[in-house]
Amino acid sequence: MEYNVLLVESNRLMIEQLANVINATEGFSVAAKYQEPADALGQGAVFNPNLIMLDVESNPVSILEDFKRIYPDTSIICLGDHWNAESASMLVRAGARGYLMKPFTSDELLKALKTFGKSGMEVASKVVSFFSPKGKSGKTTLIANLAMSLARKSGEQVGIIDADLQFGDMAVFFNLEPRSTIVEAVRDIDFLSPISLNGYFMSVNDQVHVLCGTKNPSLGDKVEIKAFNEMVTMAKGLFRYILIDMPPGFCPMSIEAAEMSDLTYLVAMVNGAYEVKHMRRALEIFEDWEDYRDRVKTVFTRVSPCDIQQQQTLEMMMGYPVEAIIPNAYMVVSNAADNGSMALDLEPNSQLSQNINLLADKLMRRR
Repeated sequence: MEYNVLLVESNRLMIEQLANVINATEGFSVAAKYQEPADALGQGAVFNPNLIMLDVESNPVSILEDFKRIYPDTSIICLGDHWNAESASMLVRAGARGYLMKPFTSDELLKALKTFGKSGMEVASKVVSFFSPKGKSGKTTLIANLAMSLARKSGEQVGIIDADLQFGDMAVFFNLEPRSTIVEAVRDIDFLSPISLNGYFMSVNDQVHVLCGTKNPSLGDKVEIKAFNEMVTMAKGLFRYILIDMPPGFCPMSIEAAEMSDLTYLVAMVNGAYEVKHMRRALEIFEDWEDYRDRVKTVFTRVSPCDIQQQQTLEMMMGYPVEAIIPNAYMVVSNAADNGSMALDLEPNSQLSQNINLLADKLMRRR
């Protein structure tokens, strides 16, 4: 697609710099440039722009609304000096296609159009955290396959954040060699925007992307909670679904992730009555939330027999609804890992695949 750009920027030096970048980018050309929004509103229509790049440093929503009224069918990307999640969300709700920090490079411009074309930089992202009272719950397998199912069913962008800071193994699961990890992402967050943050995620395919965990357990202390929160908030500009793999047990990181999530899955592997007891104790922590029954769901893995009767038995033992049960499919998962593929791909009609797809359907309906 060829982009005929109407550029609106108040700073004289900046508008020349941005115009040079746009004209130097393949598929882009500046049709007209204005320092005053009023001039662009009154004169710019004669150039038939199909993309408006609009500086919104002052009265952002009011200016955007004026441009949406005059150019109702033209995509608008708002420009700013600094990333601000609240402002970006407000502008997207008001009709902007996305928000880009200036000055930008040709590569960042191309990435912005590609990213906003896929996600629309929607503010309707759903953040889902996965927590287990103890380790070896099967949540990594669940998250990986659920991400693939969500992407295929919804056709939307899915991001996985491996926040198990000491022993996260999402990179191993997907056979990834990360150039950067969650450590670098939170370290650099003050200098990033969604477009530049996207480079810290590793692509599994066109729709599923992973921010890998630390390369060394000792680096977990480098991830500050406030920066982690800002990073997840920024990632909402990239993905419709964000799945966070949390460390087992309660710690500042798992508490923060649960607090900022729309939904938290408590995951436990059935191996006797202790898991049910641990799940009940974990649920007690969340009872301080008035809406905890809506926001906290339970999932049991390695359930055998994996049928409705067993699910009802677990619910009775829990005294709490069970959102999903996942069958004992160790051989399927192992064979998939040996073949470098997902269990969903290796045996798409297996009960494991069916139950994970059902869980994806529930998540999509909750949007």
